[in-house]
Amino acid sequence: MITALGYLGIRTDRLSDWSDYASGQLGLQAVDRAAGQAAFRMDDRKQRLIVTAETGDDLACMGWEVADAPSLDRLCARLSDAGVEVRPGTRALADQRFVTGLALAQDPAGNRLEFFHGPMLTEDPFIPGRPISGFKTGPLGMGHAVLHTTDIDTLLPFYRDLLGFRLSDYGLQPIPLYFFHVNGRHHSFAMLGTGQTGFHHFMVEYTNLDDVGQGYDLAQQSAGAVAYTLGRHTNDWMTSFYTNTPSGFFVETGWGGRIIEPDKWQIQVMEHGPSFWGHDRPHLQDEQRREFRELALDTARQGLQAPPPTDCPWLWGALSGNRPV
Repeated sequence: MITALGYLGIRTDRLSDWSDYASGQLGLQAVDRAAGQAAFRMDDRKQRLIVTAETGDDLACMGWEVADAPSLDRLCARLSDAGVEVRPGTRALADQRFVTGLALAQDPAGNRLEFFHGPMLTEDPFIPGRPISGFKTGPLGMGHAVLHTTDIDTLLPFYRDLLGFRLSDYGLQPIPLYFFHVNGRHHSFAMLGTGQTGFHHFMVEYTNLDDVGQGYDLAQQSAGAVAYTLGRHTNDWMTSFYTNTPSGFFVETGWGGRIIEPDKWQIQVMEHGPSFWGHDRPHLQDEQRREFRELALDTARQGLQAPPPTDCPWLWGALSGNRPV
């Protein structure tokens, strides 16, 4: 029923810092700086990230896309039948979000969810905030969103059984980790049993590995900007690093994420930790940081690696118009 993560809303008391970070570090295009709000593009959508000058939780909303108005009606009825309060979005809010229609609800942890259909597009070219090749979006959505939780057993049935998110894989060491897909992206949503609440991170994926590397060089120019070092994940094969945002949560910027076939996917159990290598976490306490490091080192000792990227000279030549004979 839900097809993609369409947009995110963030609350902050550091709006100017967010504008600099979103454009200068991530490469998003700033498209609106009205009083108390900034908005950013990633592609042909009119906006993907909305940052408002408000006090409160760092995550203002997650915008989940459905195919059309009947799909939205069916989702709302399903939630209402389960006792979840659902409110129709106003015309004014739909205009602010640049969508045709939407509805509002909360998950059991109080996170605001906006379900929408009919995103508005623009023919204006995407102009990134720093030189990048672009973002991997389209039917895969804007990326993924990840929540802290103190109680996975409460959130799990809500997202899996009511919203229809499909479990991609999960692990229990060194903390509970659950990953869900709603399209071919390996995961568009995840929850981490950290014993905390709030937003952990969101991810954006570039179309070129050099965009990641150049962003990593850029982040290393500012003390404390890098939250996780460069590494590669074991489940979605993403090569990425994480930066600290002005709000205190993280953003993962990556390349090479795994595309799955949802109808054929079998749930995986993560037995080897979240990363093949890298992703050191200097913000953690020493003991937990060592746990993550040891998992990655053990993965290396076992010789576990992701499959190499497909290397087909004929294909690349055909795509470039220089097919070899």
